[in-house]
Amino acid sequence: MKKSWLIAACVAGMFSAASQAQTLTKSGELDSDSWKKSVHGKMTEVMVLGTPHISSYGEKLNRNHLSGVLDRLAQFKPTIITIEALSGEQCEFLRVNALTHPDVHKDYCWDPAPAQKAIGLGLQEALLEIQTTLKKWEQHPEIKPSPEQRRRLVAVFLAANDRASALVQWLRLDAQERRASDGIDPSMLKFLNRESPVSNENYEVGAVLAARLGLERVYATDDHTSDEITDRAGPKFGEALQDMWSKIDIPEKKESLAVEAKLNSPQDVLNLYRFYNKPDTLRAFVAADFGGGLKHATPELFGRQYVAWWETRNLRMVANIRTAFGNYPGAKVLVIVGNSHKPYFDTYLNLMHEVKVLDPMKLLK
Repeated sequence: MKKSWLIAACVAGMFSAASQAQTLTKSGELDSDSWKKSVHGKMTEVMVLGTPHISSYGEKLNRNHLSGVLDRLAQFKPTIITIEALSGEQCEFLRVNALTHPDVHKDYCWDPAPAQKAIGLGLQEALLEIQTTLKKWEQHPEIKPSPEQRRRLVAVFLAANDRASALVQWLRLDAQERRASDGIDPSMLKFLNRESPVSNENYEVGAVLAARLGLERVYATDDHTSDEITDRAGPKFGEALQDMWSKIDIPEKKESLAVEAKLNSPQDVLNLYRFYNKPDTLRAFVAADFGGGLKHATPELFGRQYVAWWETRNLRMVANIRTAFGNYPGAKVLVIVGNSHKPYFDTYLNLMHEVKVLDPMKLLK
């Protein structure tokens, strides 16, 4: 049976069309600016931080040198942080549907089985416990969670295949309380203690900042179900993309190599983030990559199929982000995502009726 409020909403929508005419342009498109003027209460502020995937720098990037970037982002004081990672639910979907989504689970997901065995919870049970626990903590902020409760939540997040949020809880523990107990699989200590010298922005920026600001989690909002488009494109698709990318010759490409060659201090890493969030940089790379895809000539129009995949992925990721803050109108949301996504995210998020998109360059200057 349909929810009664949903039926009522559909009926109300039919009768309110005339009264909302001022929110549409003459061509019938939504005029998002006019909607924003009538929002009751604080606007939801969303800041999209474009990031290089810092794992590609290996040991060349010292994670301590991210301190300058973290200090700037902390000034925004986000109440919700999203990252470019697949959720445990989507990883399970991709695992179960491996025939129609070949290799995606293997390429982008962890195996949560050891963590689930250690605590005796499956994915759905873990997700339900996370929801229940965080709701209780949110409703009773005067009660400080005990170390045992935080360690339990670390273990539950690991069982839910949400390693970044597990790290948030781990970092919120006092150093002497960080040990493999209360359901934490000892094999996870290497990850939780960040023993690998290779950094990842989901952990070293997203999780570290969340813990620093007293948040309980981050939100995984990546989506690779759109990979079905590239999977259907055919065996020559990859070859066509390599040909397209080999023809990209823009000054910003050479400039990026120069910026990435110097990562020896917090100031150098701050400069890296400034470069990848500059509007001029973003415009140049999008025009060369996806603009190049639109113009790339093959009988199969592989370049346009590439753009279709990219647009679909971004739309689904933004939908996941909208879901993350959907129950928190007026929140301050920091979105951490690969820099090529940023212009699309800014555009799509700006269409949301109660969202104000902020420029991170004002913080990074």
